[in-house]
Amino acid sequence: MPSPSSKATAAADRAWLAGDPPASEIRERFPAEWATVQRELTAVVDAGDVEAIKRYAARVAGGGGGPAVRNDREAVRVMARQRLAADALRQMGVAAATGVTGGRLRFGLVSGWITQRLLFAGGGLERKPVSMRAFRLLWPLVRNKSYLMPLVEPRGIYCFYSRELVRGLRELIGDRAPCVEIAAGDGTLSRFLRSEGVDVVATDDHSWQKTRREQVGDVVVQDAVAALRERAPRVVLCSWPPAGNPFEAEVFRTASVEVYVVVGSRSEFAAGNWDAYRAATETGWTLEEDEALGALVLPPQIASAVWVFRRRADG
Repeated sequence: MPSPSSKATAAADRAWLAGDPPASEIRERFPAEWATVQRELTAVVDAGDVEAIKRYAARVAGGGGGPAVRNDREAVRVMARQRLAADALRQMGVAAATGVTGGRLRFGLVSGWITQRLLFAGGGLERKPVSMRAFRLLWPLVRNKSYLMPLVEPRGIYCFYSRELVRGLRELIGDRAPCVEIAAGDGTLSRFLRSEGVDVVATDDHSWQKTRREQVGDVVVQDAVAALRERAPRVVLCSWPPAGNPFEAEVFRTASVEVYVVVGSRSEFAAGNWDAYRAATETGWTLEEDEALGALVLPPQIASAVWVFRRRADG
C-alpha cells in the first residue's frame, strides 16, 4: 500500500501537471518518463512506418493504449509521458516541415524586423492578416526562414493567415450560419473572419500550455464535442487540429454540419485525425484539397493544406 507521503507527492505532481507547465520543465522533473518517450518515438520513427507513427499519435491523443495503472504515482507518470509524447510529436511535425531539429535559433536584426512588421501587429506576438503582395515582396529578404516556426510554435502559433486566405474562407462559408470554429486556441482565425463580416463563434476548451498567449477574451470556453452538439453549426472550421485527436470524428456525426474546413498539414502525422477523415469519405462525405486556399497559408515552407469536407446529398 502506498504511504501517505507517496500519495501526497503524487497529488502534488498531478496538480503541477494540470497547470500545463512547459515541456522542458516536465522533462527535468520526469527524466525516466522522457527516456521512455524517446525510446518509443525512436522505435516508430526508425521503422519508417507512417502508420505506426499515426497509431502512436492516436494513442497519445487518446491517453490510452497502455497497461492499467496500479496506483496514483503510476498514474502521474503516465500523465507526464502523455504530455511529453504529445509535445515531441508536435516538434516532429515542425521539424519535418522546416528541417530544423535543434540548436539555438535566432533571426538576424534585419530579418527579425521584417518578420515582425510583416506577420505581427504591434511589437508582440499578436498575428495580423498578412498581405500576400507584401509577403511576396518582403519574405525573400528574410534569412534563415526555417527558423521562424520553431521559434513561434511553442507560443501556440502553427501558421499565419493571409488576408486573401481569410477572404477566400469567407466566400467558401457564404451565408451558411451558424458557423463555429472548434479547438480555436486564441481565436485568431475567427477574429480575422469576423473582421470580414463572417458570423463565426470561436470555441476552445482552453487546455493549453502556459507558453500560449493570454489574449482569449472572445473565445468561448467549450470543448469541441459540446460546441457541436449545443450550437448545431452548418459550417465548422478547425486550424491545425492535433494529430490523432478524438474530437474530429464528432464533426462528421453531427447532423447539422454541411461543410467542414480544416487548415492543416500535408503530413498525416503532424495534424488531424486521418482515420476519421477516411471513414467520413466512406459514410456520406466528400473530401477535396483546395490548393488555391492552401497556397495562401503562410509561410509556404510548412507545406500547409486546406481540406474541405462536404456532406453529400445522399449522406
